[in-house]
Amino acid sequence: MSSVKDFEPIFQRLRSILQPFEKRLTVTADTTEGYSLDTPFASEKYQKPLFFGAAQMKKNYVSFYLMPVYIYPDLLNGMSPELRKRMQGKSCFNFSKLDEALLAELAMLTQTGFDHYVADELVR
Repeated sequence: MSSVKDFEPIFQRLRSILQPFEKRLTVTADTTEGYSLDTPFASEKYQKPLFFGAAQMKKNYVSFYLMPVYIYPDLLNGMSPELRKRMQGKSCFNFSKLDEALLAELAMLTQTGFDHYVADELVR
């Protein structure tokens, strides 16, 4: 049976996917159980800072939230069936073990989502 401690390496790896975006986004949570980023300003379109992504420790897995796939569902086109199996809802991916191939795919998806935010001027 897995414990929260077993998920620490997964949490750190998912957190590392988001960390490169700290320079242009705002860290809204940075604890041992959660890490979260928002846009640093209110866009004209949304009138408030917009959630970008997060990694959160849960009891049975680690969740990775990526709002760009909710706003731009076409980002999911071409996603591997293996990564799609990790999805819960429209913008959440759950992991209970490290799978570097899936995490590399998720990192590329995160970069593409960030690029969409920049193109839509949600990030300067």
